[in-house]
This record gives sequence, structure tokens and C-alpha cells, in this order.
Amino acid sequence: MKKTAFALLLITGLSACKDKNIPDVSDIKVNLTVQRFEQDFFAVDTISMDVEMAQVAGKYGNFFSDYAINILGLPPMNADSSQVSPEMLIRKFRHDYQPIKDSADKLFSDFTPYEKEVKKGLQFVKYYFPKYQLPPKLITFIGPMDAAYEAALGKYGDVITQDGLAVGLQLHLGGGFSVYHSEMGQQLYPAYVSRRFAPEYISVNCMKNIIDDIYPEKIGSRNLVEQMVEKGKRLYALEKFLPHKADSLLTGYTAKQLKGCNDNEGTIWNFFLTNGLLYKTEPDLIKEYVTDGPYTQALGQGSPGFIGMWVGRQIIRKYLTKNPTVTLEQLLQTAPAKIFEESKYKPG
Repeated sequence: MKKTAFALLLITGLSACKDKNIPDVSDIKVNLTVQRFEQDFFAVDTISMDVEMAQVAGKYGNFFSDYAINILGLPPMNADSSQVSPEMLIRKFRHDYQPIKDSADKLFSDFTPYEKEVKKGLQFVKYYFPKYQLPPKLITFIGPMDAAYEAALGKYGDVITQDGLAVGLQLHLGGGFSVYHSEMGQQLYPAYVSRRFAPEYISVNCMKNIIDDIYPEKIGSRNLVEQMVEKGKRLYALEKFLPHKADSLLTGYTAKQLKGCNDNEGTIWNFFLTNGLLYKTEPDLIKEYVTDGPYTQALGQGSPGFIGMWVGRQIIRKYLTKNPTVTLEQLLQTAPAKIFEESKYKPG
């Protein structure tokens, strides 16, 4: 297989290629209630923990169960008595994570800016998908550092639950946060992942979860180009929901990586053609191009990982220039093979 390394330059305009036809959504009403679960959870008095924790459970309903079982990983309340009790595990977690809570308190003392971004994103969701039932709540929490989930466009600690969008603040404390750079932190999350653990990714991850809810991932046995288009659909939807966000935040690429992709689009595409990769179906080969990583090995260390997502969006954009009346909802439902064939994608 041929290897192609491409030079990467500094970038000043990260969203130069984004669609500027942004609809006016100011009249779309979104009812979103912010709940600071971590504040109530950590405020429970240890002396009367049973009573006060029950009150927290009553206030948060299903989310409390999701948090206890799926995030903290607590055993059922009626678990074998030989196991450590859920109460003891909660006490230990709160003790160990109090410094994380303190850091989150300082950074997110005012959550209004992030609430506004998510709410604006939901207005665009409702514009493009008027029948979609928007999540009514935006719930912040603090979970274990390893509570990250592999979703369609990457790994992050934010989830969508039956109660609403849930944001794990422990993974939004800023790329330079000391815990992320500790030995334990680096074992969990290499630098190319933890640099995205910043507040500005809250709305991005929330919208990614909305997209996954609207359009569950459909990979199956699809070949590489079809999987790239499927990833590209999601990235394109993400930019429609967050049209004012820098493309570097939507892609998760660095400024240099994004500039390199834009400047070397033809070279990148020629790499896939020359090496006959488009119709390959081997999972290990496909994984190199449609999953996250520090870089794409075959393209050199200056390239981004997950480059198939970016190429897929370029194909989507080309397809839409030939089919301008296709709605976002129709696009998501269109077969990726059809999109690729009709796009006639051939960058110079």
C-alpha cells in the first residue's frame, strides 16, 4: 500500500467550507430545564445519607437509576450481603471525586452559556425534524473518569437518557486539566482524546447523541466507502444543528489537521483510489479510516484519525450540490451507495 504524507499549515478560518445558508430558528420554542444533579448528589449529608439520597432519587426519577446502575455501576439494592453495599460505594466515590466536583464548581458556576448553545442546537433539530420529540432536560453530573461511551462519532462521557441529555462534567474540565495528564488519565485517554475534554464540546456531544437517537448507526457489512458516507451523514447533520460552531470542534480535528485535509483533498482521495480501498470490507482495514485515532497511519503523522468521516462529508456535500432539494431527513435515509454513485465525487 502506498503511503502519502501531506503538509499541514496553520489555519485562521476553520469553517470556510461550511454551508452559510443558515435558517432562522428564532421563533422555534424549546422548553429545556437544566438540572445540576452533581450539586444535589454531593450535597447529601453522610449522617442521614439514606433519607437524603432517597430524596435525590425521588427528584431525579429515572435518571437516578441510570446514574447509579449504568454510570456508577452500583449493584442492586437487594444484592448479596457479601458484596460491598451501594451506600459504601457511594460514600467512597463522593470522597474520591470531591476534588473533581470542586474543579467543576469553579468552571461551571454559571452553566448558562452551555445551556444556550444546547438550546439553540435543539431549535435547529426541531427545524429539520419537526416531529422529533426533544429531550426536556439537560442534566449535569459527575461520574467516574472511565465513564465514557463509544458512540457513532467518537468516545465521550455525555449520554442521552429517557429523561434528557446528560453531561458528564468530569470529562469537560479543559484539555489541560491535570488529572487528564496524570498516569491514570493517560492510560484511559491519550492526549488526542483528552484535548477534546473541554467545555466547548458540551453542545457538540449533546447534538451527536441527538443524531444517534434520530438515526441509529447502520454499519453492518457495508464496505469502506459506504461506511465513510454513513459517518459523513452524521457529521453533516452535526454542522446543520450547530452551524455557528467551528469545524475543528465538529470534526474533533486540530486546526492543522483540518487545514491539511482541506488543502489536500485530491491527494487524500487519490490515496483511496490508488490503493483500491473503497470497496474493501475487512473490518480491521476499515477501522483504520472510520474510527478515532491520533492520526491515520497510512497518511502520516500530520493527518487526523477518523479521516473517513471527513471524506464522507465531502461526498455528502458533492451529492447535495447535484440534489439540492433533498432534505436532511431524506439524506439520512438515502442508501450510502446511492449517495456515492450519484455524487460523482472527484476532487481536483
